[in-house]
Order: sequence, then C-alpha cells, then structure tokens
Amino acid sequence: MKIFGALMLVMFTLVSLSSCKDDDDPADNDFFAGTYKGSISFNEGSNNISTNDGSVFVTKIASGTKYNFAFSNGIPDLNGLEFQKQGDNSLISVGSTALVYVRIDNNDLKIAYNKDGKTWTANCTR
Repeated sequence: MKIFGALMLVMFTLVSLSSCKDDDDPADNDFFAGTYKGSISFNEGSNNISTNDGSVFVTKIASGTKYNFAFSNGIPDLNGLEFQKQGDNSLISVGSTALVYVRIDNNDLKIAYNKDGKTWTANCTR
C-alpha cells in the first residue's frame, strides 16, 4: 500500500508540473495567468514612471475575452480590456474608446495603451 501511495504521489506531481507550462499561448486558452518581465512605463501629466526591470502579471478572465494587466512599480493596472481572437494567435481590441495596441503570446507582451491622457507601455518577455 505504501508503494501504491508513493506511486500515486509521483503521478500527481508529474501531471501538476506538466500542466503549468510557460509555452501556453493566451489566445489558445479560456483562462490564462502569466508574468512577463521587461520594460514598462506609465505617463499621466507630470506623473511619469518608467523602468527596464518591471513586470506585468496577465490574467485572462470571464468568457476568455477579457484581460487584466497588473503592473509593478506603482503603475496603475489595466483591467477588463476586451479582445476578440482573429486567426491563429491574433487578438484585436473590441468595445474600446482608447488607442490600443496589445500583442500577447506565449513569449512576448507588447502594450501601447492611451486613454484619457494616460499612457501605459510594456515591452516584456516570459
């Protein structure tokens, strides 16, 4: 019985580790969470934050079309951005009045988002 228990523990561990791959593509999954690291910035009038050593925690929520972007270094988060999948790995912004460029895949995150005089940028990898 001890051998069977140890075998089950090893199998569970292997399955758990293999399901947490870094090569998951956000466009292919209904739910996604991952951290991208690199250059990020935020500008709003005289409030300017910029670093080459920042991070963005990305979560794909709800019906698989809305994303949250949690920035490090005191940069305000971008929540509830909605995208529609087109083609294999392309997402386009829908229902937004902002100037939006977001490109996200399993390795790269690029953001240029401008709304109400506020600008967020990110050039990150994972």
